[in-house]
Amino acid sequence: MCFSVEWIKEALIWLVIVLSVVAILRLLIPWVLGILGMPAAGIVMQIINIFLFAIVAIYVIVFAFQVIGCLLGHGGVSRLG
Repeated sequence: MCFSVEWIKEALIWLVIVLSVVAILRLLIPWVLGILGMPAAGIVMQIINIFLFAIVAIYVIVFAFQVIGCLLGHGGVSRLG
């Protein structure tokens, strides 16, 4: 199943979902922190941005190693979760 049309479709769908969730969180979190009146909202937002970046980076690394495994013939790509 490596690199079939279905595989490419699923990978692109996951990419859109992840990017959409990150974008929505980046919009909503500062708004919520402003409503709550957090005095250090900028620092909290930067911490959350780093956390989101780390999660996305981990999934990119997992995805890259699964693609390498697929190229080498050691199995297919799972759903990343």
